[in-house]
Amino acid sequence: MLHLSEQQIIRRKKLERLKLLGINPYPSEEYCITTTIVSIQKKFVEKETISIAGRLIRLRILGKASFGEIKDHTGRIQIYFTKNNFDSEKMGKEDSYDIFLKKLLDIGDIIGVKGFLFKTKMDEMTIHVQKLTLLSKSLRPLPQVKVDQKKKIHDAFSNPEQRYRMRYVDLIVNDQVKEIFFKRTCIIREMRNFLDKKGYIEVDTPTLQSIPGGAVARPFVTYHNSLGIPLYLRIANELYLKRLIIGGFHGVYEFSKNFRNEGMDKIHNPEFTVLELYVAYKDYYWMMKLTEELIKCISNKVQKKKDINISFQKSFPRIPILDAIKKHTGFDLKEMEEDELRKVCNKLQIEENSKMSKAKLIETIFEEKCEKHYINPTFIIDFPLEMSPLTKRHRRKKNLSERFELIINGQEIANSYSELNDPIDQLARFREQIKFSEKNKDESMFLDKDFIRALEFGMPPTAGIGIGVDRLVMLLTKQNSIQEVLFFPQMRPEPKK
Repeated sequence: MLHLSEQQIIRRKKLERLKLLGINPYPSEEYCITTTIVSIQKKFVEKETISIAGRLIRLRILGKASFGEIKDHTGRIQIYFTKNNFDSEKMGKEDSYDIFLKKLLDIGDIIGVKGFLFKTKMDEMTIHVQKLTLLSKSLRPLPQVKVDQKKKIHDAFSNPEQRYRMRYVDLIVNDQVKEIFFKRTCIIREMRNFLDKKGYIEVDTPTLQSIPGGAVARPFVTYHNSLGIPLYLRIANELYLKRLIIGGFHGVYEFSKNFRNEGMDKIHNPEFTVLELYVAYKDYYWMMKLTEELIKCISNKVQKKKDINISFQKSFPRIPILDAIKKHTGFDLKEMEEDELRKVCNKLQIEENSKMSKAKLIETIFEEKCEKHYINPTFIIDFPLEMSPLTKRHRRKKNLSERFELIINGQEIANSYSELNDPIDQLARFREQIKFSEKNKDESMFLDKDFIRALEFGMPPTAGIGIGVDRLVMLLTKQNSIQEVLFFPQMRPEPKK
């Protein structure tokens, strides 16, 4: 049974009265829209007749004349009603004003208005409404944000949990939220345009996978009834894209929705978006140049100069990860074994446990003690081999791999390799990872025999990169939480009432 508030009960009574008056509160017919609010504001023509639709967000009844405000997908504009020059569906002028407008219309209702444009004595663009049509009755009241004479905001819809859970309300009442998602779309579009101009092909690979490969992570598990097998939501799409390189594609990319059954915080959500790119006959040095070009291109396209507080125009420095750790902690980790790394963690007051491998220990030291120092774009390069099971051994440096991470504003934005294409070496490294994952149930690694088979047919030297789209959007929209750049972030269930 519904537990309705007083306001909800009142609105339902209005709904019933509208029906009794023969007014359909949810009509099916197309509503003719001749313009948008932003178009009116850009090119205002006095006395022009227009027809628009949107949500009623303000209404002030003033005797025989009333003011309101309507909002469409482009903006807001003032609307004006007079008792002698206003009509509504199936009601005369007097009833339209005294009954429909005053007693049956609510803030939040979606309406269509027809009328002409004029400016008030305060020079405000306004629509003089001559005809109003109810297009959808709102049964719940919207939060009413008020600004007093001192420009202080009251009753703002600002609680993060409410905003993320009811994003539809957030988008209605907080105009600036929409701008974040417009910019997200622009960022993805510019990334796609950049790669298309390079001649690379956008592809789609499976979201449901029989083996969750390409990364070390805990997967989400489901079951296919017809095949009688478990399936996994992908944790990465890397191995499928490499299969396409083996198959003869020169360069492929995918905006991949990935899923990891792990913790949630300000930079992690169980479902996230990654751009993965693989290009044949290239290496990680070439990929650094391409990545720098891509990031600078996007920044120039989507950011205004006044909004930039991070330098994207200078060349991105390249710093070996072990050098970065030595600089910021004083410890030289070269040649250190697992026991020594644990002692370093203890001295640095970094929490460690028996499930953590040598690679995980080094990664944790870097993330907790070094990452935060790199605000301007920086390539952290040449990771220890143990940290990079899918990466080629460094051509000149012992026990290191040809891998880089791009760090901006203290966060990893991208991860790239000179991809391992030796099937025998790859099989051995998979097996090492599997041994570790057997001890640590929080991080799964599966042996993808088909991928090894594919490698045995021969994969050309290849450079690959994964760019965290959500984190890049956070960076370029100045948001501190991944939940701000996802329309519908994962949330805990609402408490039962």
